[in-house]
Amino acid sequence: MSGSAGEKAVRGAVESKKKSTTLTREDAVKQSLKLMEKLDFCMLGTNGEDGFPNIKGMTNLQHSGLKKVWFSTNTSSKRVQQLRNNNKACVYYVDGKSFKGLMLTGTIEILQDIESRKMLWTEGAEVYYPLGVKDPDYSVLCFTATRGNYYQELMNITFEIE
Repeated sequence: MSGSAGEKAVRGAVESKKKSTTLTREDAVKQSLKLMEKLDFCMLGTNGEDGFPNIKGMTNLQHSGLKKVWFSTNTSSKRVQQLRNNNKACVYYVDGKSFKGLMLTGTIEILQDIESRKMLWTEGAEVYYPLGVKDPDYSVLCFTATRGNYYQELMNITFEIE
């Protein structure tokens, strides 16, 4: 198991920790935005009907700073049903190579207006939504973050998002 990705990440974090011992809110926000820009995928956490958390990988489509993140999904999906019952959610971004992560917590609004749909529409999405941008099974999820937690180099910082 010597040389595994996990061991390399831990060794790298320990070495970085020796160099840096503080993480300011400003640093965390700046690094969080870099992480969001870098990654193609993130994880969306919702609450299941049984009260247990559910996690789903999502394409990192669009965001506005740390405050707003948009996803597209099927209206008929389990995720949309869960969000109709409880709109509290979290989004998690992780870079396994650098062992950095960002968790955003907040709420999600389910949107089906044409402007929101067009904003996220990409060529080829007809595979998922055969009727195009007006497909009733095409929904946009608008996540609004209220808090963030950024992790790097054995340090983390929680901060409010304005």
